[in-house]
Amino acid sequence: MSMPPEHDRERVARIAADPRYIALVRDRQRFSWVLTAITVVVYSSFISFIAFDKPLMAQPMAGGTTSIAVVAGVAMLIGTVAICAIYVWRANGSYDARLAEVLADVRS
Repeated sequence: MSMPPEHDRERVARIAADPRYIALVRDRQRFSWVLTAITVVVYSSFISFIAFDKPLMAQPMAGGTTSIAVVAGVAMLIGTVAICAIYVWRANGSYDARLAEVLADVRS
C-alpha cells in the first residue's frame, strides 16, 4: 500500500489537532458509550429476569397466551432500533455539521 501524499498527511494532522475536532470526537464517544450502557443494562436485565425469575417472565399478559418475556423481548428489539435511530439523528444533525466546519477550515 502506498503512502498518502505529504499534503494529505499534513491535512490529517491539522484536523487531528483542531480543538473542535477533538471536542467532536470526545462528545461522540461519550454519547456512544451512554447508548451502549443503556443497551447493555436492558439486555442484561432481560437475561437476568429470564435466568432468575422464570415464573414472572412466564406469566401471560392480560390473561392471554403471550408471556411477559415475549412482550419484553419485542420491546427490547424496538428499543434497539430506537437507539440506533437516535444515534443517526444526532450524527446527522450535530456531528456531521461540526465535522463539515472543521473540514471547510482545513481545506481553505
